[in-house]
Amino acid sequence: MLSSLGLSLLRQGRAAFTLSHGTSLARQRRWLGGNGQSRHLFDTDRVVRRLEAQGFSRQQATSMVSALTSVLDESTRTILHTIVTKADQDKTLYMYKVDFAQLKSEMQMMEKTDFSMMKAENERLTGEVSKLKQKLREEITRTQAGVRLDMSLEKGRARDERAQHEIKIRETDTKIEQEISGLRMQMESIKFSILQHAAIAGRLLAPTARRGAVLTRARRFSSDMTVIPDTVDRRSAEFEENARSMADAVADLEARVRQAALGGSAAARQKHTARGKLLPRERVARLLDAGAPFLELSALAGLGLYGDADVAGGGVITGVGRVSGVECMVVANDATVKGGTYYPITVKKHVRAQEIARENRLPCVYLVDSGGANLPHQAQVFPDRDHFGRIFFNQATMSAQGIPQIAVVMGSCTAGGAYVPAMADESIIVRRQGTIFLAGPPLVRAATGEVVSAEDLGGADLHCRASGVTDHLAVDDAHALALARECVAQLSWRKRAEPPAAFDEPLYAAAELGGVVGTNLRRAYDVRQVIARLVDGSRMHEFKRLFGATLVTGFAHVHGHAVGIVANNGVLFGDAAQKGAHFVELCAQRGVPLVFLQNITGFMVGRQAEAAGIAKHGAKLVTAVACAQVPKFTFLIGGSFGAGNYGMCGRAYSPRFLWMWPNARVSVMGGEQAAGVLAQVKTDAGALAPEDVEAFKRPIVEKYDSEGHPYYASARLWDDGVVRPEDTRRVLALGLSAARNQPPQPTRFGVFRM
Repeated sequence: MLSSLGLSLLRQGRAAFTLSHGTSLARQRRWLGGNGQSRHLFDTDRVVRRLEAQGFSRQQATSMVSALTSVLDESTRTILHTIVTKADQDKTLYMYKVDFAQLKSEMQMMEKTDFSMMKAENERLTGEVSKLKQKLREEITRTQAGVRLDMSLEKGRARDERAQHEIKIRETDTKIEQEISGLRMQMESIKFSILQHAAIAGRLLAPTARRGAVLTRARRFSSDMTVIPDTVDRRSAEFEENARSMADAVADLEARVRQAALGGSAAARQKHTARGKLLPRERVARLLDAGAPFLELSALAGLGLYGDADVAGGGVITGVGRVSGVECMVVANDATVKGGTYYPITVKKHVRAQEIARENRLPCVYLVDSGGANLPHQAQVFPDRDHFGRIFFNQATMSAQGIPQIAVVMGSCTAGGAYVPAMADESIIVRRQGTIFLAGPPLVRAATGEVVSAEDLGGADLHCRASGVTDHLAVDDAHALALARECVAQLSWRKRAEPPAAFDEPLYAAAELGGVVGTNLRRAYDVRQVIARLVDGSRMHEFKRLFGATLVTGFAHVHGHAVGIVANNGVLFGDAAQKGAHFVELCAQRGVPLVFLQNITGFMVGRQAEAAGIAKHGAKLVTAVACAQVPKFTFLIGGSFGAGNYGMCGRAYSPRFLWMWPNARVSVMGGEQAAGVLAQVKTDAGALAPEDVEAFKRPIVEKYDSEGHPYYASARLWDDGVVRPEDTRRVLALGLSAARNQPPQPTRFGVFRM
């Protein structure tokens, strides 16, 4: 019964489906309720009654009908949704077909249309657009160029304004300094009056010694020259920092000089003395007058030049000292350093000593103890103009000029070295110690087969008795040095008039120089405070004080010697260069030696400076310095960069002596500037990325710092020694004294571009 009932229900549902499928879409939608449920397709009450008639209870019949109804309703709803969706799709497809047919018809019509005119118009419009784009690009380029030009001009104007502003600041500073100086001069005048009154009162109230001291000081202030006022603040942090940094540099210098003074190794020195020889410095000390100062030259020559080979002092001691009252150039070989053989730096140092002797007309005394040229370095020792042969050329020409040449053979004198005693005016040799021969016993045996001892081949007896190469026979070093002193005493050497025996010491301590200057080259100071600690009585007659303020010029005295001082007080401008040239001309005309104190970054640069003629004004200073035939002395007390080195009498301009302070630096430009220039060149060429600039610059800065150091310079004989600041006055006085042996020479200047 249930099966027949189910079949009946299914038949009703199928009929409903057929009915719905055949009806319109609107009618089909009405079969669905508002809540999405399908309506019942049959009368459920009638079905329940029939089930009850079959014997089912009403509850059972109702449950069965509900279950069947749910199944049928769900199936019907799904079927109806499918029908509705299909109908919607059919309608949409139909509409698409209609639209496609219309589109196809329109395309067929368009294919028949002539597009040639449209193409031509399109090409014309495209060309116009291209022209407009090109004009726009050209306009943008012109605008950018104009902007760059404007920016460049603006930068130039800014630089010029900045330079003018700096000049105004300097002028203001100069005026302030002048006003301060005027006030100080008034104070000095008042002080002088006080001292005069004190001197008068001292006659009545003070002891005699006190009166004398007051009167002496009063005389100082009454000098024709002006006392340089002391403006140093010794309690300032800057002074203390400068003093500490300079003290460290000086301590390092002293340690290096002491080490170089030892000469060779301890074993070499012991071997030397075991042969009965005096050490080289002992020989020099015994040669010189007792208590006389010795101006040693280039004590750090050869420092670090030959790797592991320590050529202390270049293997030779040179310097100016008094022998029997006569200032002489002493050249002493150090046999404890590589057997006294001549390295390239040894030759250079020996030749430099002879150059100084010629310029200052100093008799030469050679203490010979050398194995000759250092064979491994023969290419740098033997063939060139200023190599080993120049030593003998200088001996011959100086002797011809009347400059005495005296040789003391105290050890080996081999090969070319044999010409030192052979070409001397007088020669001394030590028995059983000194030997002279062009070829030693080993070479003689190899060349001729002859077996001979060194003493028989070229000893003292042979050369004093047979060959006549030497003139005096000594029994030992001490005897030989005594004979050398006697030879000098017999020269009847005449010197120009000595300076006054009495002179005033500076009013301010030389030990303060380190605190004034320091080692920081970027820190400015007034160079007059340096001069005040170098010259007699701290007095200077300043020349053109109000003009060219970055160069200080003036007349002063050092140990009684008249000098003209040229000192940097900043970068050189055109007016300062003209002032310097004028002052150098005055000194040359008056025969006054020149002292240059270098601390210079160079000449002023920039468009304004070039337009003002900085090149020709700098050339005037360089020409004047080059042509002046008065003794010139140069101290590098700070930086010495670029063309400023030339204008301030650098090594190329043949100063009689050139010394450096331990804080000095010398190079074509500063390391930072050089690195910046090289980096810019690389960057402009596209060979250096911005992120690599610092790494590129670092080794350049380090290289410049190393090569600009005074030890690097002194090792290569770019100077005549590195000196402590407090020794500056002493070494300058010794140099001035030596220069007085040479009579004044006339000066003739070349063309000055006006």
